[in-house]
Amino acid sequence: MSLKSERRGIHVDQSELLCKKGCGYYGNPAWQGFCSKCWREEYHKARQKQIQEDWELAERLQREEEEAYASSQSTQGAQSLTFSKFEEKKTNEKTRKVTTVKKFFTASSRAGAKKAEIQEAKAPSPAIHRQASIETDRVSKEFIEFIRTYQKPGQDIYKQCKLFLDTMSHKRDLSIEEQSECAQDFYQNVADRLQTRWKVPPEKVEKAMDEVEKYIMTRQYKYVFCPETTDDEKKDLAVQKRIRALHWVTPQMLCVPVSEEIPEVSDMVVKAITDIIEMDSKRVPRDKLACITKCSKHIFNAIKITKNEPASADDFLPTLIYIVLKGNPPRLQSNIQYITRFCNPSRLMTGEDGYYFTNLCCAVAFIEKLDAQSLNLSQEDFDRFMTGQTSPKKQESDSFSPDVCLGVKQMCKSLDLLSQLNERQERIVSEAKKLEKDLIDWTDGITKEVEDIVEKYPLEIKPKSQALAAIDSENVENDKLPPPLQPQVYAG
Repeated sequence: MSLKSERRGIHVDQSELLCKKGCGYYGNPAWQGFCSKCWREEYHKARQKQIQEDWELAERLQREEEEAYASSQSTQGAQSLTFSKFEEKKTNEKTRKVTTVKKFFTASSRAGAKKAEIQEAKAPSPAIHRQASIETDRVSKEFIEFIRTYQKPGQDIYKQCKLFLDTMSHKRDLSIEEQSECAQDFYQNVADRLQTRWKVPPEKVEKAMDEVEKYIMTRQYKYVFCPETTDDEKKDLAVQKRIRALHWVTPQMLCVPVSEEIPEVSDMVVKAITDIIEMDSKRVPRDKLACITKCSKHIFNAIKITKNEPASADDFLPTLIYIVLKGNPPRLQSNIQYITRFCNPSRLMTGEDGYYFTNLCCAVAFIEKLDAQSLNLSQEDFDRFMTGQTSPKKQESDSFSPDVCLGVKQMCKSLDLLSQLNERQERIVSEAKKLEKDLIDWTDGITKEVEDIVEKYPLEIKPKSQALAAIDSENVENDKLPPPLQPQVYAG
């Protein structure tokens, strides 16, 4: 029978929402159509039955084991055969018991829901599956409670989400990029319907889209996060291996303006690392972004306490790189790809969440391309550090316990400084020798070019010619010159 309810202005077909046990409360598809109370009762009954069967099975197996041991006094071949039969029977008993429990919990009135539940029952670990189911049920319940506050728009949202989930269940064979496009189109269509058709205010639309993303991606998480059809897992292993190889990088090499010697700053660094690692435990893209945002705010606070002034973007990115290197978050590339593919675009492209996420992507790209020049090191030192032949000197706070006297600390600090100065001097001498060799090569090259030019164009020196006599001097050698002109005066 189809019941209709107009309470709070919502028109919902409650034949699909009410508990199938008939208690009058709302059921949940993830709980096989039961409400939370009835589901717990049914689960408790099945659990008690399972415990009783486990005891009976244990007693029976113990008796069979004793019989098998008694019969082992015969030939070795008979012993091997009996033990093989015993193991086979034990496995069959366990398989039958698990199958019975699964059949009890996967019963459903609708064929589509039954098929989805059977697929969910194929999880690799019962504990993981049970934990995921509990979280999915909680999110579904919260989503239903949320859409009730939207009345008719809430009913439309619920129908659109159910239709999208049913559609995506038949598109498992699509590539992850195509599934991402479907999700992004769905976000856009729902937001447009709320704004144009239902005239919902922008702030309520944003809140509704956050809940829609949470509901949709919680149910789709195990299908779209790090799927086998992509190379996300391969990239995760490559990044983790790269970060492990860079374990020797110090804050001074990255110019990180953070002093972990300050207790409060050290606590902020630990919290930032915890937040970036916790990102992998979240299932909703918005929650993963929230972890990145919390990590970034702890970094800004650490810089502010160290410098006694607000942090800048130039200070933030090196510190974030250092936090990623020190924390080595699990499945980093998979989480970044998951957020990029399935996060609500309005949140990812704007606001502080989008800014911090962009910086995280830049930090990962920097780590992947990190070289000697980026750390102001010589290529030889960088190669030795990467191969593990040597490692940079540890800082004073890392080398000594608090009860060591100040004199020893100062002495070791001075020795460390002398070692660094010695390295710098060796580097300068090496560069000076290289410069001297370059000057010698340049001088030899110029000399050779001059010699080639002189050889190609030889210089001819001619004898000096006799100087000509001045015109107004006494010319005793040549008397044939005419006399000089005399001025003549004419009478006027």
